[in-house]
Amino acid sequence: MGTALITGASAGLGLEFAWQLAAARHDLVLVARNEERLNQIAENIRTVAGVEVEVLPADLAVPDDVERVADRLAATGAHEGPAPVGLLVNNAGFATPGDFTRGRASSELRGIDVMIRALVRLSHAAVHQMVPRGRGAILNVASVAALTAGGTYAAAKAYVRSFTEGLAVDLKGTGVTATVLCPGFTHTEFHERAGIPETAIPDWAWLDAPPVVKQALADVRRGVVISTPSVRYKVASALLRAAPRWAVRAVGKVR
Repeated sequence: MGTALITGASAGLGLEFAWQLAAARHDLVLVARNEERLNQIAENIRTVAGVEVEVLPADLAVPDDVERVADRLAATGAHEGPAPVGLLVNNAGFATPGDFTRGRASSELRGIDVMIRALVRLSHAAVHQMVPRGRGAILNVASVAALTAGGTYAAAKAYVRSFTEGLAVDLKGTGVTATVLCPGFTHTEFHERAGIPETAIPDWAWLDAPPVVKQALADVRRGVVISTPSVRYKVASALLRAAPRWAVRAVGKVR
């Protein structure tokens, strides 16, 4: 079934992607900062799913680490080298403070490094390996927040959404596809790590990780460019696109 490389694979959506892809008989390359946790996850997946799992510890805010991951993506399997990656899941990311005036510059810039610079570099490495082979897929994880006025995080996700749409245009006819996943609030460790209590968000707004990932992978297989799981967030996205920007900014002001 091929090999999938997943960034941010040690928790949240990244971990769910790893399990679902392993269940579909994909070999895996797992990328995250915590090597100990990655090794434990890899061993669990090998035992349960019986697939090959590589562990590639990397901090995607560090250029040298990004290049190591890019080198793995560039592998073509020639001369008994590592198997080529057929699916890249750019999932790594984290919440930055919503109010730019109160955030630290280092946090804002780290978010840009991980969610934009690393994603672009890894996407570039992947397409230059996939296009000559005539097959492959890139799945970039954005957010419905891309359509809001929500600080650096929302701006980064807006970049990811627009970048992926442009990439899909460039890849047309190559046999390689690009999909951007735009979920809403999803039960993962993401909000806890960001210090956002789940109780601050109404129950109806929450999605669960397994159906979000299942929908995303189904959309990748179908060549869908924008994947928005659940009817409620499809409606929310349509409203955000149709609303005047002053209204979107007003909502952002009271977030």
